[in-house]
Amino acid sequence: MVKDIPFSDINIGDKASMEKTVTERDVNLFAEITGDVNPVHLDEEYAQQTVFKTRVAHGMLTASFISAVLGTTLPGANTIYVSQELRFKAAVKIGETVTAIVEVLEKADRMRLITLKTTVVNQSGAIVVEGTAKVIKR
Repeated sequence: MVKDIPFSDINIGDKASMEKTVTERDVNLFAEITGDVNPVHLDEEYAQQTVFKTRVAHGMLTASFISAVLGTTLPGANTIYVSQELRFKAAVKIGETVTAIVEVLEKADRMRLITLKTTVVNQSGAIVVEGTAKVIKR
């Protein structure tokens, strides 16, 4: 179910999140859709020779879970993604569970612009992606 929170009901400090276990299928589909077929994502033998020692999810796949929270929960429907700053802090291995969290930092009433802190953590609570998003809520 997609929420549609009115702009006036959104407050600084509001938070929302979603949890997702990253599967091999997710990684393969993301590679197919985007064309990013880097072997660190798709070839276990190759990935074992890297710093990760196993296949890892695409950073942008992990970051895309932020978009899911913004578009379905907070602010929800009628949200226009304006910008996203990202910092990738750690890799996500296939089978790991991540939680994407958004928190309202600022609101600009005139433009209906909302600035949100965006974070993705793994099942151990380690930050894997962090940044800031700006959205317009219609």
